[in-house]
Amino acid sequence: MWRKASLQNSVDLPQKLRPVLEMYGQKMRSCWYFHVEDFLLKFLFNQKWGPAGYKEWRGVNEETAMDKIIKTNELKATQIIDGTTTLREGDIAVSSGRPPRICFARSCLWSKSVDGHVYIAYNLSPEYNEMDTMLIKTGMANIEQGTCVRFVPRTHQRDYIDIQPKSGCWSYLGARGGRQTVSLQIPNCVQVGVVSHEFMHTLGFVHEQSRLDRDNYVTIMWPNISRDRLRNFEKFRTDTLDLPYDYGSILHFGKYAYSQRGEPTVLPKDNSNIQLGQTSSLSHIDRLKINRLYNCDDMDD
Repeated sequence: MWRKASLQNSVDLPQKLRPVLEMYGQKMRSCWYFHVEDFLLKFLFNQKWGPAGYKEWRGVNEETAMDKIIKTNELKATQIIDGTTTLREGDIAVSSGRPPRICFARSCLWSKSVDGHVYIAYNLSPEYNEMDTMLIKTGMANIEQGTCVRFVPRTHQRDYIDIQPKSGCWSYLGARGGRQTVSLQIPNCVQVGVVSHEFMHTLGFVHEQSRLDRDNYVTIMWPNISRDRLRNFEKFRTDTLDLPYDYGSILHFGKYAYSQRGEPTVLPKDNSNIQLGQTSSLSHIDRLKINRLYNCDDMDD
């Protein structure tokens, strides 16, 4: 049975369907119809449990969300977005005077509603086509599942995110007040995992390996990193929220991030076979982070 792809229900897509969209989103970009049953039978039952209790769709050498972001953003001639804004850690937009290390102050969190949810209003550029919109909304659903965060189309809200297909994949860190841009370049950044990764920054999170205690869990192979990207591996004094280090976070760099000769740049300690990062889904700990940061612990699994 052939069905027209429905945007109305895209935010409610089953978790197992998201990797399918991630894998085939580019090929389906110009398609209006797809065979739902064939996708379900062929792909929906192939996910495996990861070491932290999360499900992942990923082969041994498959790219993480951050790998895809790096590949796209490294094509930019410069890491400067405009005269006063640069990219830190590869995809975090930073204006002068607003370093990412201070974002765990409560002043940069999105407001929590009286009903216990954190509503983030968004505006979506009309330049995105129907499939783009479906993938972006699925990335939003990734964040919403199991958390108190809800993305809502903007009506009159003063504070909102403006999702635009600018150059590269990037977001500001936390709530800045007023309109703030999230860049999802077409087509490279319009992938479920990339979208979710950038929205995690929007919520206020830096990359996992930037934690101050990261040297207890991973080894940074400094000689293997491109010299002009060493700054992307700095540590920040952020709040760990009393949660364990998450090798499988969607915010974790992959093993070969910013490698200058194809050699590993980030290696897990004790077990080199642990895979770093995610392709399309948030880890279980990622969801706990959101709920802890926004005081929604009643939603913890």
